[in-house]
Amino acid sequence: MATSMEEDSSLADQGSFDLEAYISNYAGHAKIDRLFFIAERSQGKPLELEALRMAHDELKKTENTSRYQEVVSRIDGRLGAGYALDRSWVDNTERRSASKGERLESELQSFKAALMKESIRMGHSDLGDWAYDKGDLQTAFKCYVRTRDYCTTSRHVVSMCLAVIRTALELGNYVHVANYVGKAESTPDVGSDPVVSAKLRAASGLHLLHSKKFKAAARKFCEVSPDLGSSYADVIALHDVAVYGSLCALASLDRSELRTRVISNIGFREVLELAPEMRELVHAFYNSQYAAALRCLEALKPTLLLDMHLSEYVPQLYALIRHRALCQYVQPFSSVNLAAMAVAFNTPVGDLEKQLAGLIMDGAISARIDSATKVLYASKADARATTFAHVLSAGEAYCRDTRALLLRANLLQHDFMQAGPSGGRSKKDRLERGLYDMGGMGGGGLMYGLDGIGLGGLGRSMGMGV
Repeated sequence: MATSMEEDSSLADQGSFDLEAYISNYAGHAKIDRLFFIAERSQGKPLELEALRMAHDELKKTENTSRYQEVVSRIDGRLGAGYALDRSWVDNTERRSASKGERLESELQSFKAALMKESIRMGHSDLGDWAYDKGDLQTAFKCYVRTRDYCTTSRHVVSMCLAVIRTALELGNYVHVANYVGKAESTPDVGSDPVVSAKLRAASGLHLLHSKKFKAAARKFCEVSPDLGSSYADVIALHDVAVYGSLCALASLDRSELRTRVISNIGFREVLELAPEMRELVHAFYNSQYAAALRCLEALKPTLLLDMHLSEYVPQLYALIRHRALCQYVQPFSSVNLAAMAVAFNTPVGDLEKQLAGLIMDGAISARIDSATKVLYASKADARATTFAHVLSAGEAYCRDTRALLLRANLLQHDFMQAGPSGGRSKKDRLERGLYDMGGMGGGGLMYGLDGIGLGGLGRSMGMGV
């Protein structure tokens, strides 16, 4: 797998990956983090230095001196004197940042002394922003969480949740992401702002993606509206929503849900316009043009492996998509010629046979393969016999429940039951209460060791007719 990833990164270096256009979709920490990730995945290649150069230039606009020194160390003089360590800038920035931190801390203490609740909330939030800007994510996270006790309006709660979610995503703490997304979504009137709703759904989709819950992630990404625009560029781009949502949908949704949530979804269709390559992939797959879909996937792979959220799951998603394509291809047929199928999937017959054998072993396909003639024969159940079996089973269950219901009704009618003090209820009241409580109608018979069998004998011995 490592060799494959190196080859794909090499392809990206050979002019097929436009780093400047790609990174222009992001802002803030997301932009810098992605540049670092791309540099790490492209070590020893021209793309590495290009990514480090852009990261260096971005960091000089921030107060994150530790990350700046890290990028200078990784450049290691390979970009000339202009990208050597600027000690003067580091010292001045750290001095200015420390002074700002002391001032904010002093203001917060004065707000606490005066018991000014709103000012305390803003003081914690400002300290969180200060720590976030300088790259101290743990401190920023703690400051944002502390504002929770001082929120007085729904807007304050949502703002706090979004700040915590953004920081938790960078820390990789996806449990907190899920918790604060839920907290924000339960806030009154949060649905009135489509941008906030889109941000929460995008963040939830990232959490589900990293939890490998691809079906849930697909559904969540497909709910993100185009209203998100570039407002969440410091976390995720709308283009990413199209890519992540499409891949997760292809890997996990059946044809019906794929049509409903992706192809016929007006909102997500508009999002897909930002990623025409994904739109073509989805339509090719849905129209059973599997060779074209798989070629499109292979063409996208080098770029996807440079995505810091998706790269880890690319092999698994690709395998799931291919398996789903194989299953959908053979489903309508009683027999399939593997040679013709190999042409449709642009795959050697031997490799295709191994993949199908694996799916048969896993129970994904009910079939057998004739290796001599290279034909797959479907093993289809007798639908007529299965239907009759289901009908008989349902009839027996109905009769059993009816006998139990009649037994319970007779037991209640003749006051043949063990109960506590009636509490002033009459026999009629107890009877009506028992008749209305038919949710456990089988329980009456079982309570006395009866299942309805021999009910007539019991009725005769008790002197009652059922």
